[in-house]
Amino acid sequence: MRTSTVNRKTKETEVKVRLRIEGRGDGEVSTGIKFLDHMLSSLARHGSFDLTVKARGDNEHHVVEDVAIALGQAFKKALGEKRGIRRFGSSIVPMDDVLMLTSVDLGGRAYCALGVEFRRKKIEDMSAEMLPHFLETLASEFRINLHARLLEGKNDHHKAEALFKSLALSLREACSIVGEGMPSTKGVL
Repeated sequence: MRTSTVNRKTKETEVKVRLRIEGRGDGEVSTGIKFLDHMLSSLARHGSFDLTVKARGDNEHHVVEDVAIALGQAFKKALGEKRGIRRFGSSIVPMDDVLMLTSVDLGGRAYCALGVEFRRKKIEDMSAEMLPHFLETLASEFRINLHARLLEGKNDHHKAEALFKSLALSLREACSIVGEGMPSTKGVL
């Protein structure tokens, strides 16, 4: 079973992440930021990952960033050599007025391109600018390509939620085992 635990402790934050790739979608998340908890719980549920995140810190920016660092490291650690994975995953998710496209490549190179803008400064209790920062940091630590495009929609809450649901489905597909070999012509990822 592909699992990992990552503990990250700095002068600003303390974060613990436990991840099981082949899970049931169980999420136990407590970051002190309710909207981030909601997004991470959605990632767990729709990705069918079992995910525990416990975090506390001195401010929103540090907590969001360090949770993204620890989660990216947890995925990378749980996947190990990535032997037998599908590697690529994509998803289109509708949510009321929103239609979101997300695609990932777990090939070992970090890149994040987000075609999603938020109109409000805050979504619930979280600064909207923290959402792109979270995803960019996650992609960097996980060493993945992450592309997301808003195809339609205006409601910022729905945009964020569809983005995390679409990412979850894309990651689930990319992490799935489809063979035994290395999914690369280079022989390594």
